[in-house]
Amino acid sequence: MSSVQAADSGASAEKITRASGSNLALAFIALPRARRRDISIFYSYCRVVDDLADEPGWTAAQRLVALDRWKRSLSGPVEKEPPLAAQVRDLIARYALPPELFLELIYGCEMDVRGTFYETWSELRLYCHRVASVVGLVSIEIFGCREPSSKTYAAELGLALQLTNIIRDVGHDYATHGRVYIPRADMDQLEYDVGGLALQREDATFRALMEFEAGRAQELYANARAAMSPADRRALVAAEIMRAVYQRLLRKMERGGFRTLTQRYTLTRAEKLWCVLRGWLGRA
Repeated sequence: MSSVQAADSGASAEKITRASGSNLALAFIALPRARRRDISIFYSYCRVVDDLADEPGWTAAQRLVALDRWKRSLSGPVEKEPPLAAQVRDLIARYALPPELFLELIYGCEMDVRGTFYETWSELRLYCHRVASVVGLVSIEIFGCREPSSKTYAAELGLALQLTNIIRDVGHDYATHGRVYIPRADMDQLEYDVGGLALQREDATFRALMEFEAGRAQELYANARAAMSPADRRALVAAEIMRAVYQRLLRKMERGGFRTLTQRYTLTRAEKLWCVLRGWLGRA
């Protein structure tokens, strides 16, 4: 059951979060109960609008209509408003969150509906900002961060996490949705083409392309780490768990030779628990 179906069935935000099996949901165990409840509401919103871009059996027009209903519901009740909408509006009010960030996430989902290719890193960076960095920018408010530099941390970490996802899912995204997130300019530079994705060609040029994108991701992780303020370190434990999980996943792909067209890389439960522990101890 997708998060859209779960929400329509009346499932709670906590249930949607648990059912997702996401690494992000794993990190929430580091939060106090009240903040964990609130981040679950926000995460459920993220899951629902993201899944609207991929809901099976829907046309592109139907997806855009559903996303537009969410846009309108952020500012007040609408006819046939989405489940969770009232909770999301309450969350925005209680934390004085910028509604524009919630809209930006929807704009990112609309990019998935309307387009499947990116010419440059600048274009892809905008997409990553909308679907990932804004998630971090809202999350740090719920986490209780106070330092201005934490916004830089959240934005850079969001880019890094999304790029890691893109590297991991490059084969699945093309085979399932026909989407190519790797910038065409990078593919041209390293002499790899879309035809290689269709043939699942994991040759030296593909590995070089993945290594190039992984290097960009590692730089973004480093930027995030450099921006983290000691004053907000405890508030950022959940985010640091996420960083530990995804950097470990990136290293696992690197060690495995980036065979991301023919296999899906995951961490074992023990590896994830190790990341949780290191995040708690501030050693991620």
